[in-house]
Amino acid sequence: MSATPVPVDIPLPLPAPEPVLVALLVGFFVMHIAFVNFMVGGTFLTLWYELKGLKERRYDRLAYAISSTITANKSIAVVLGVGPLLAINTLYTVYFYTANALTGFAWISIIPLVITAFLLTYAHKYLWHRMKNAKGLHLTLITLTSLIFLFVPLIFLTNITLMLYPDKWAGVHGFFSALTLPNIWPRYAHFLLACPAMTGLLMVWLFRRGSDEEIAATGFERGELLRKGYRWALWPTVLQFAIGPLALVTLPAVPGSTASVTIVFGISIVVSAIMCLLMFAETRRGGDKIGSSFGAVCTLMAIVILLMGAGRHLYREAAVSEHRELVKERTNEYMREVDAARAATAAQD
Repeated sequence: MSATPVPVDIPLPLPAPEPVLVALLVGFFVMHIAFVNFMVGGTFLTLWYELKGLKERRYDRLAYAISSTITANKSIAVVLGVGPLLAINTLYTVYFYTANALTGFAWISIIPLVITAFLLTYAHKYLWHRMKNAKGLHLTLITLTSLIFLFVPLIFLTNITLMLYPDKWAGVHGFFSALTLPNIWPRYAHFLLACPAMTGLLMVWLFRRGSDEEIAATGFERGELLRKGYRWALWPTVLQFAIGPLALVTLPAVPGSTASVTIVFGISIVVSAIMCLLMFAETRRGGDKIGSSFGAVCTLMAIVILLMGAGRHLYREAAVSEHRELVKERTNEYMREVDAARAATAAQD
C-alpha cells in the first residue's frame, strides 16, 4: 500500500447520518438503473423491430409503440440519477473525484453525448411519420442513439470501477487505459443483458394495460405481444447465469471481507432462477392466461435488482476500507499541520 496515492479528504461533516446516505445511495441507484435499463433497452428493441419492419409493416408499428416509452424513461432516469450521484459524491468524495480526474476527457464528454442522444430520441420519435419515406435517415437516428447509449454507461462503469482500486490510480493515464482494469467488461456485459430483459417486462406491462384498439393498431394479438415481452425478459436473464458468476469471480481481491457479497449475490441467483421458471411458464400459457404471474415476476425482479445494488455497495465498502483509514490518518495529520501553522502565524502577530 506504500506506493498507493493517499490524498487528503475534505474535513467537513456529513450532511446526514451515514446510514441514511447509504440507504439513499442504494435506493435511488436501483430505481435509477431500472429506468436506464428501460431507456437503453427500449432503444435497442426499437431499432431491432424497426429493421424488421422494413419487410413486415406491423413490426414497424410495434417499434413505434416501444419508442414512445424512451423519452419518458429518459426523463425519469435523469431525475432519479441525481440522488445516487449526490450520495456517492458525499460518501466517497476522494474516490469518485479522483476517478473523474483520471478519466477527465471521457467523463466530461458525457454531457454533450447525453444531450445529443436525447435530441436524437426526440427527433426519432416525433418525426416518425414525417420520415416514413426516408427510412434510412430515420434508422440512422436510432442507430446513433443506440451507439451513444452503448458508450455512456461504459464511461460511468469505468469510473465507478476505478474509484475502488486506489492502488491502480498511478498506472491509469486516461479513459482507455482504465478499460484494462479487472472486472469492467464482465460487469458491462451484465448491464447490457439487463437492458432488454427489463424492457421485455416493460413490454408486458405496456401491452397488458393497452386498450383493444391500441393492441389492434400494432397488428399483433395481445397474447403474442406479451409472449414477445416475456421472451425478451427471459433469455437475456438466462444468459446472466453465465455472465453474473463471471462478473463475481473476476472481482479482484480487496482488503475487506467479501463474504457478505458472495451471500447476497448467491441469494440473487436463487431468486433469479425462480423468476426465470415463472417467465418460462408464462410463455407457455394461452392468450387468455398469459400475464397472470406478471406481479410475481416483477416483485422477484425488484428483489434481484435490490440485492445487486446492496451487493455492489458491500463490495465497494470492502474495497476502500483499508485505504479510507490511510486517508483519515493523512487528513488528521494535515489538519494538525494546518492548526500548527495557524498558531505560529498568530504568535508572530
